[in-house]
Order: sequence, then structure tokens, then C-alpha cells
Amino acid sequence: MNYTKLKGLLLIALMAVSGLAGCLASEEDETTDAADAADAMDAEDGGYTYASNVDNHRSLMKDLCDMKTAASSDGGYDFAEAKNIYMNGKNAEKSDGSFRTLAGFAAADGKNHGYDAYYNASGSVDDHIMAAMDGTGDFAGVSDTVRYQGIAKLTVNMGMVAYTIHELNSAIAKADAGNVDNDSGAPHNWDEGWAFFHGPDEDYGCSPAKVMEKRAADFGTETDGVSNAFIASQAAMVDGLAALQAEDSAGYTAAADTVVKNLVITYSQAVLKYTSKMDSNDSAAKYQVEGYAFWKAIEAYSAAYTNACIHTDGNVTYVGNSDASACDANNETFDGHYGADKINEILNLQDASQLGASYDVTAHLEHVWAHYGITSDDIGSYS
Repeated sequence: MNYTKLKGLLLIALMAVSGLAGCLASEEDETTDAADAADAMDAEDGGYTYASNVDNHRSLMKDLCDMKTAASSDGGYDFAEAKNIYMNGKNAEKSDGSFRTLAGFAAADGKNHGYDAYYNASGSVDDHIMAAMDGTGDFAGVSDTVRYQGIAKLTVNMGMVAYTIHELNSAIAKADAGNVDNDSGAPHNWDEGWAFFHGPDEDYGCSPAKVMEKRAADFGTETDGVSNAFIASQAAMVDGLAALQAEDSAGYTAAADTVVKNLVITYSQAVLKYTSKMDSNDSAAKYQVEGYAFWKAIEAYSAAYTNACIHTDGNVTYVGNSDASACDANNETFDGHYGADKINEILNLQDASQLGASYDVTAHLEHVWAHYGITSDDIGSYS
């Protein structure tokens, strides 16, 4: 046998095997890289799978975290930096190099959330947030702690809740018009709603969804440690997306209504909690502003159901959203939004006389709950 020839053949074979192994390794690495890339572009947050790319919208939640940090005592009460992030953005960079901002939404005219109509002011969400940022209006002369709480709570709750509701209503409008394209139609707006309500899992702590978790723990309205309001909202969002894609009007309308109902549950719990804690000697003003900010998240969706008839002896009968005719039979005085006005009195940041007392605002909210089909079990009890 020609050993020189055999050696050459073996060398060629080894090189071929080595080359094949290299190719296989290369293909495996490419597959791994692709999988890693897919993981980096996670299409799911909090049990909801997005139908479209809303990465930029999801990134806005980190702005909320950064505003909170800047405005806190640990951040040196840097209200200027919090305002800079609010107005100019930081994390939600668009393809053109500009940034999505919470201020851009909050100050905009014509948004489909109902707050502007209720407050009779364009950009009403921005008005509230900017008062806390600048120490003006309701926040004139308050302490740094109160301003911080106003910034932290109003941006997350009034700001992002308004943004969520706007997107759900926009999705419904597009679906009603027949536009159910995942990338440009109703499902895309619906996805944006979840992005603003829950956000990326890593920034969940700065979201309205986190508030649901905390209030449910306060009021014992959990199942296996998970907020009942969150469970219902998440299921409604998942079902609503499917309904939009199927052009099921009744289904997606019911889903949006369920989300609003559970927002009312959560923020009712928050108002109940913090108004009851205003008898604190050291933290009454802090609790008052927390109640104020949480109340602003749902005032526009609650006030219409707090009308009352005032008896000549001063007693009050709540009549929900009934008009003045409800008071005619007993010659009583009609007071529209009576319950909402009473809550606003308690949460008036300029009235120090409200501090030092514990309040139970249940009576002011019961007809609100009745309107939304909210039961006492849904609200639970604070301990």
C-alpha cells in the first residue's frame, strides 16, 4: 500500500470532517444568536402577548421610574430633572431620534380619555402634573415631600391611566371603522394600552398595574397572591385583542368596560386607604396628596354618579347620576357631583384644616360602584 497516498487521503478526510464540524457549529451559533435576539425582543409583558411592535411605547414606562427617582429625596428633590424627563423624554427614542414623552400626550388636545371634558380644559392631565412639577396651583407652597408624591403619583396614575384609556377607546373607534390590521389598526392601539398600563416587566414597579397589586394586598382582594382586579384586567385585554382581530364589537367593547371597572376598583381602594390615614401626626399631608393623586385617576369617571338631594335638615340622599327631578318630591335641594365635591374638600392640598382626621369616603363612592357593577367583595376592606 502507498502509505504516502493513504496519509494524504486521511488528511483530506480530517479536513473535510473539520470543515463540516465548523459549518455545523456556525449554524448552531447562528441559531443561538437568533434565539437570543428573539429573547431580547420579548413580545410579552405580564401575560399579555402583543400583536404589533410597541417597543417604543413600552419604553416610556422607564421615564416614569426615572422621574420618580429624580424627584425623590434620594434624588435631591431634583424637580427640574423630573420635569426635563417629563417634557423632553429620556428612554422612548423614536427612529428619527426624537423621544416619546408623557407631556406630549398629557398636554395634547383631543385625546380620547374623557378627562378634558370633565375638567373643561384642554390638556387637563398636563395641568395637574405641571402644578406638581412647578409647585403651583394645588401644589403652591407645599413641602418637597408633597411635591414629590404629587409627581410620582400623578404621572403614573392620572397620566398613564389616561393614556391607557385613550388607546383602548382609539382601538374601539378603529375597529368600528373596520380597521383591524395588527400593525396599523385597532390591535396596535390595544397593544399600546397594555404598554402604558403594564409596561416592560422590568419596569412594572412604576406602572398602574403595580398599583393594582398593592391595593389588592391592602384590601384582601387577591386570589393566590394575585390582584383580582389585575386578573380581570389582563384577561379582558387578552380577550379584547382577540375580539378586535375577529371584529367582535360586543366582545371588545365589554373588554374595555371591564378594564375601566377594575381601574375604578383599584383607585377607589386607594382613595379609601389614604383618606383614612390622614389622622397621622407626622404624615397626614403625605397621605392627603397620595389620596389626591389617586382620586384624580378616576374622578372624571366617578363624579357623575355622586349626585345628591340635600334635605332641609341637612341630611343627604345620594341619587347616583339622577338629575334634579329626583329631589322634587320632597322639596329637597339638588347638588350635582356632591360626593366628588366632598372628596375634593378632604383632598384640598391648600386646606390644612382637613389634616389630622380620618375619613371614610365610602358613602361618596357607593353609587359609583353601583354604576360599574362593583360589589363590596370587589372593594374588600382595608387593614
